[in-house]
Amino acid sequence: MEYFVRGNNIEVTDALRDYVVKKLSRLERYFDSPKAEAHVALSVFRDVHKVEVTIPFPALLVRAEESSENMYASVDNVLEKLERQIRKYKTKVNRKFRQDGSLRSLMENGTAPDTDVSVMDDEEEEEFQVVRTKRFNLKPMDLEEAILQMDLLGHNFYVFSNAETDQVNVVYKRKDGRYGLIEPE
Repeated sequence: MEYFVRGNNIEVTDALRDYVVKKLSRLERYFDSPKAEAHVALSVFRDVHKVEVTIPFPALLVRAEESSENMYASVDNVLEKLERQIRKYKTKVNRKFRQDGSLRSLMENGTAPDTDVSVMDDEEEEEFQVVRTKRFNLKPMDLEEAILQMDLLGHNFYVFSNAETDQVNVVYKRKDGRYGLIEPE
């Protein structure tokens, strides 16, 4: 695996780079391909040490971020998140493979797993369970009104019909206190 480590508001020392590479090299056992890349962004803002890791594959994008008061602790925590994501994906692929009976049937259905992911263990994943469903009419409104509604409700996201585009949008509150908008392409 090839590692691209960069720092924002922090100088990436050799010791820090070696620690990141050593920790993330544990993920190599999950992938067969030596072409894998790991993009790591280390940043410090107001004594909060943040680590963001992205590992792109043709059929899978593994991404996690973690923040703490210690950069080394953030690296350890982000590694745990990445391993959990990869195990969950592999369990899903293994379950699909066992249900359909063959890898060929997986490929014919167009849901072929990434060939870079090796099958190692049959760790069971917890089932996703929908415990509540909400239905509501989407009132056309502008972005500012949607933000106001979200704040009034005390939620961290709000789904609305954008009056300007007539499309469903989602406005959300970011960890830094600012707002984000999700629009369909």
